[in-house]
Amino acid sequence: MNRIRALLSGRELSIVLALFAVVVVTTVVNPAFLNAQGIHDLFLNASIIALLAIGQTLLVITRNIDLSVGSVMGLTAYMSGQMFIADHETPTIVVVLAGMALGAACGAFNGALVAIAKVPALVVTLGTLYVFRGIDYGWASATGVHQINADQMSSGFLSFGSGSILGVPHLTLIALAALAIAAYALHNWRSGRELYAIGSNPQAARLAGIPAGRRVFTAFVISGALVGLAGVLHASYFGTINASVGTNRELAVVAAVVVGGVAIFGGSGTVLGAVLGALLLTTITSALPILGVPAFWQRAVDGAALLLAISLDRAVMVRMAERLRKERSLRRA
Repeated sequence: MNRIRALLSGRELSIVLALFAVVVVTTVVNPAFLNAQGIHDLFLNASIIALLAIGQTLLVITRNIDLSVGSVMGLTAYMSGQMFIADHETPTIVVVLAGMALGAACGAFNGALVAIAKVPALVVTLGTLYVFRGIDYGWASATGVHQINADQMSSGFLSFGSGSILGVPHLTLIALAALAIAAYALHNWRSGRELYAIGSNPQAARLAGIPAGRRVFTAFVISGALVGLAGVLHASYFGTINASVGTNRELAVVAAVVVGGVAIFGGSGTVLGAVLGALLLTTITSALPILGVPAFWQRAVDGAALLLAISLDRAVMVRMAERLRKERSLRRA
């Protein structure tokens, strides 16, 4: 029990409790929500968002953000399909590595503009959101292939996305592996801990000798690689791809990260919290139709959760600042 408490922070524990409440209420309304197939589908749907949230966490911790994740995901998903059109027997591992490489290249482009050219990440990635999406649509128009279907991809690739090991979907196992690696790196590696220092106080981090530009650039590249992986997995699981894949996905990703306790102002948060945030929002989205909530309200959930999480973070920061002021006043007295 003590190990579980140590693993979960206050925010993470509250997410687990909220998740439990949503599942209980929805299961009371529809018991099929918690059957084996329902749980399987829930984890599958959350896995891709979780991968995107892990990468986004690395950036938000450093006071940056990537709004182009949906476009990069769509571009890599479409490239996956095009590789099978060129050669139907393309090995799955080659497609996965190519997708991650393309995602990393897009992340490197964003990272270079942010870390080297010193352009704000919000401005850069808002621009590349449209640039990468335009490339995707341009590619589809140039080739005349506006939609790629499952019969155009190899059976091995499709099995990779829909398969499971001991009942656990491949996509979920990949997301858990990425979570474990990222959590270990942020907690134990010097470069990982330096990301928090950069987010807490960028100027002080530079004065302390931390290569802030290099660390931010690397975070963008790693995040891009994870987005590329998510795009390939999306293609493998759904089996139908077009140039609009991933549209508006950036809102869900940022919401998951902030709801998971990663401070939008940088310097604090965990990838575990971000993944739990992704699972919570995915569960709520799946539960709303069962609870009879109209479709137009379902689209507002991510935005409302994001606003609520930012407001809570801001309130906590103001309270902590006030407490520090009082402590300093007492010491001087």
